[in-house]
Amino acid sequence: MKISNIVTAVSAWSVILFLYFPLFIIILYSFNDASVAAYPIEHYSLKWYSIMYNDASLMSAVKSSFFIAIIATFIAILIGVPSAYTLHKHDFWGKKAVERIVLMPITLPGIVTGISMLSFFPLLGIKISVTAIIIGHVTFLLAIVITQLMARFQRLDPFLEQAAADLGATPTQAFFKVILPNIRTAIIGAILLCLVLSMDEIPVTFFLIARDNTLPIEIYGMMRRGITPEVNAISTIVFLFSSLAILISVKISEQNEA
Repeated sequence: MKISNIVTAVSAWSVILFLYFPLFIIILYSFNDASVAAYPIEHYSLKWYSIMYNDASLMSAVKSSFFIAIIATFIAILIGVPSAYTLHKHDFWGKKAVERIVLMPITLPGIVTGISMLSFFPLLGIKISVTAIIIGHVTFLLAIVITQLMARFQRLDPFLEQAAADLGATPTQAFFKVILPNIRTAIIGAILLCLVLSMDEIPVTFFLIARDNTLPIEIYGMMRRGITPEVNAISTIVFLFSSLAILISVKISEQNEA
C-alpha cells in the first residue's frame, strides 16, 4: 500500500473518530447508575431508560415527532414523486429555475426559513401549530425527495416507456407498472432520509411550535435545566434509530448503483 493511501486512510478515520467519539461517550453515560455523568462509571444500570420511558412529557414529544415525521414524509413523497418525474420527462420554460428553487429550502439556513414561515403563515390563516410544522417540514423534505429521485431517473433506461407503449400500455400504466417498480428503492431511501431529517429538525420547528413539543425541542429544554442521564438515554435511542435508517438508505443507494 502506498504511503499516500495510508496517510489518507489514517486522516479519514481520525476525523470520523473526532466527530463520533462524543456520541459513544453519550451512549456509555446512558448506562451510568449515578445521576451525575462522571468517569470512571462505578455501577452500570438501565435505570435511566426506565425513567425515560415513564417520563410522560418526553414520550409525548416522541409521539409528536413520529407523527409529524410520518405525515410530512408521506406528503413529501406524494408530491415529490410526480414532481421529479415531470422535471425529468418534460422540458418547459423556466425548468432550470424551478430546479434551483426546489433546492432553496435545504440551502437556506433553517432559522431564515423558520422566521419566514412564522411571518407568512398568519397571512394565510394558518395558526402556529402542528399543522404549520408539518407544512414547514414538507418544504425541505420535498427537496430531498426530488433530488433523490431525479438522480435515479437520470440512470433509468430512457426506452423503458417506449417499450411499454409498444406493448400497448397507456402512459399511466407505464408509470405504475414499469417506472415505479424501477425507482422503488430510491423512494424507500428517500423515505428513510426524510424520517430522520424530520425527527432531528430544530430551527423550523422552534419557530412554528405551539404547545406540543417535538423530541429535539423537548431535549433542548431538558438540557437547559442541566444534562441528566435521561437525556443521554433518549439521545442514544435517537442516534441508533438515525444510524440504522441512514445505513439502510446507503445500502439501498448502493443497490441503485448496481
